[in-house]
Amino acid sequence: MFSRDIGIDLGTANVLIHVKGKGIVLNEPSVVAIDQKSGKVLEVGHEAHRMVGRTPGNIVAVRPLRDGVIADFEITEAMLKHFIHKIGVKSFFRAPRILICCPANITSVEQKAIREAAEKSGGKPVYLAEEPKVAAIGAGMDISQPSGNMVVDIGGGTTDIAVLSMSDIVTASSIKVAGDRFDYAIQSYIKSKYKLLIGDRTSEDVKVNIATVYPNGRQEEMDIRGRDMVSGLPLTITIKSSEIYEALEEQVASIVVASKSVLEKTPPELSADIIDRGIILTGGGALLHGLDRLLADELKVPVLVAEDPMTCVARGTGMMLENLDQFVKA
Repeated sequence: MFSRDIGIDLGTANVLIHVKGKGIVLNEPSVVAIDQKSGKVLEVGHEAHRMVGRTPGNIVAVRPLRDGVIADFEITEAMLKHFIHKIGVKSFFRAPRILICCPANITSVEQKAIREAAEKSGGKPVYLAEEPKVAAIGAGMDISQPSGNMVVDIGGGTTDIAVLSMSDIVTASSIKVAGDRFDYAIQSYIKSKYKLLIGDRTSEDVKVNIATVYPNGRQEEMDIRGRDMVSGLPLTITIKSSEIYEALEEQVASIVVASKSVLEKTPPELSADIIDRGIILTGGGALLHGLDRLLADELKVPVLVAEDPMTCVARGTGMMLENLDQFVKA
């Protein structure tokens, strides 16, 4: 069996892998469970994610990527090895070529770390591509023409905003405000207002089920459980969408400011194209209720959510693998 080319969306929250000719074959959380005494990797992906916040003292469930870049090199390498072995693309004849996505504006040191982790996990050669460019391709935007396209890719660790033309980035910004920061903001708000400690999974459930970032955009309630900081005992409270709107206001304002900044640096002709075509939202954060309406109001430009925004980057890697030489540099 000959090895296949693979595209990896190495996300802070999830890893998606696209195999050329097969499509997306893996979509798992970027979580690794480790035995601290022996240093042994116990579980990776879905199984490790189920352990988050529920492990005994000697076992920790960690996320080796933070803010879109590698925070723990060895664990990232172990995670990638596990996933590449799981999808069975390696062969005796040659290692698979890997196209891996990274946030816009990361440093050369961070790029080198991503490339080395992919090489050590069994890929050669390894190509890097900027996430907003890949997301735009995956969302179905034709970025090869001399016209302006704007994408806002909101992942787990970073929000990448870019204006693209002629298959390249004209102006871009990457900020470390995304899905994780939304979760932390919800936790902090509930801790401050109700003196209740909740975990990552609970805050994520709140974000998905009742959160809104548009004024009066959603009127829902949800019971959440956690630990009362005063009594130390388990406690259940009811929270409303309007409260989560308050909790997320500051974080979402950062995305609005960064988007305005990118638009201000965009050449006038391309700005005119963006008014016609609109801005495309990709990434898991694009599903945050009311975000498209809020950005449309603030930026005075139509804003559309891509179809299946969470898989846009992975689908984009698949399209780029078909014409690898045209799109990326080694």
